[in-house]
Amino acid sequence: MANAPSVTDLLARSPLFCVLDPSLRSEVSREMRDIVLEAGDMLFARGDPGNEIYLVIEGRIRLSVLSPDGRELSFAHAVPGDIFGEIAALDGAPRSADATAITPVRLKTLSRSALHRLLTTNAATALAIIKLLCGRLRDVSEHFEAIALHPIEVRLARLLLDTLEERQAGGPGKGTSLALGISQNELALLMGSTRQRANAALMVLERAGAIRRSGDMLDCNLEKLRRMAQRDY
Repeated sequence: MANAPSVTDLLARSPLFCVLDPSLRSEVSREMRDIVLEAGDMLFARGDPGNEIYLVIEGRIRLSVLSPDGRELSFAHAVPGDIFGEIAALDGAPRSADATAITPVRLKTLSRSALHRLLTTNAATALAIIKLLCGRLRDVSEHFEAIALHPIEVRLARLLLDTLEERQAGGPGKGTSLALGISQNELALLMGSTRQRANAALMVLERAGAIRRSGDMLDCNLEKLRRMAQRDY
């Protein structure tokens, strides 16, 4: 794609590497190696050694865990510009989740040794990774709190709002178009539910006027979506 951002552009937008000066970001980029996956390929499994961190260039990765009875819970998707895999690369413990390609994926990886060298020589990067890990902890806490405490239509409304805010799209009270880019099965996994209940939640939001569906596109009314999400801001 002619307008696709470069690796250094994506690094500049990431919360971990944005603190580096451009020459150091270019140096990090040169140290990274390529990985290409097909849809359905597993990048790593829970319990694998964590010797690298990953930057998504193209595609979508599911980060998930399996319950003892075999149920899968997807707690996040990594999309272009996202970094993941940093926890095991930092503490040397095994991977805490599975990472699976939902679509064809292109990644860049940075070795654990290169990451540690950067952290020990650049204080700003060390502070940035602390902030990144705190953000991860908050996200996971809120995710599991929502599954435990809120009906599925509230979880769905929050997921859509978070997706819109990440893309910096729309404004208060305005309808905003959003392409989900995932199947209802994937949507259900993100909400800790089933495809049937995910579809029912979409219909609840549609009847409330919070969304209007046209194929894979959703036209969102942010005011009504926030009301469904039980968010006051």
